[in-house]
Amino acid sequence: MIARRYLEHCGYQVLEQNYRFGKKGEIDIIARDGEYLVFCEVKSRESDEFGPPEYALTKHKQSQVRRIAHAYLYLRKIKDQACRFDVVAIRFEGKRPVLRLLKNAF
Repeated sequence: MIARRYLEHCGYQVLEQNYRFGKKGEIDIIARDGEYLVFCEVKSRESDEFGPPEYALTKHKQSQVRRIAHAYLYLRKIKDQACRFDVVAIRFEGKRPVLRLLKNAF
């Protein structure tokens, strides 16, 4: 996955990819970035016709990701951990992907 390689290049340690919590949904990538446990969503677009990729991350999806992140922490008995929600936005210019990392996006 291109986003995983990008995050690893940025110094993240990827712990999980496509983490599912039953039928409640999924988080694209869970990683460590220094002291932070990062829950990362990946959004891509072929063009900006309907806005940049990160605009596809609706309030509903943000809420869903938060709930799944809480479940992840609870199930793994992780307490007192600094957490953050990041987004990797991918826009394709022809076949070439252009990636942007939005730290603490929501």
